[in-house]
Amino acid sequence: MSKNIDYLKIPKKRIGVLIGKEGDTKKKLEERTGVDIKINSNTGEIKIDKSDADPFLAWKVRKVVKAIGRGFHPKKAVTLLDERKTLQIIDITNYANTRKSRDRLKGRVIGKEGRTRNILEQISGTDIAIFGKTISCIGPPKAVSITIEAIEMLLDGSPHGNAYNFLKDNVRSKGEIEYIRRK
Repeated sequence: MSKNIDYLKIPKKRIGVLIGKEGDTKKKLEERTGVDIKINSNTGEIKIDKSDADPFLAWKVRKVVKAIGRGFHPKKAVTLLDERKTLQIIDITNYANTRKSRDRLKGRVIGKEGRTRNILEQISGTDIAIFGKTISCIGPPKAVSITIEAIEMLLDGSPHGNAYNFLKDNVRSKGEIEYIRRK
């Protein structure tokens, strides 16, 4: 295996999103970063050849591909190319071992008509995706870390108000609100 090649796998359901209409998403990502992306549509395996790319951008492409695989729209995933953005993923199986209990926990984070997820995103300035057995978050590192902690509170059974208040208090105390509002 060459050290200039990264391999990862994403759900087959997300391959079409990574490729994009007429290959547009993949092509734009390759042009912007200098990587070469090979996709096996049958297995979901992705090969990222970073031989001709800036090492930092090539490393970030792996995060973008992973984010698309975890349910993010490509426009949100591509924001990971910004050095001020990060991706964090929670495996729901660490909180529930049956499908029914995982679905219940995902429902707590999504909320009625997506309300809980929207509130978490608005308070923190992050983007959240819930897909399969994972909950993922993209944004500035401190905001993502605090948002993940608030989501974990919900997964552990805390009332929604407590998670919202925790998020509000900690985002403000870390100075993230000011950064988020300047975007």
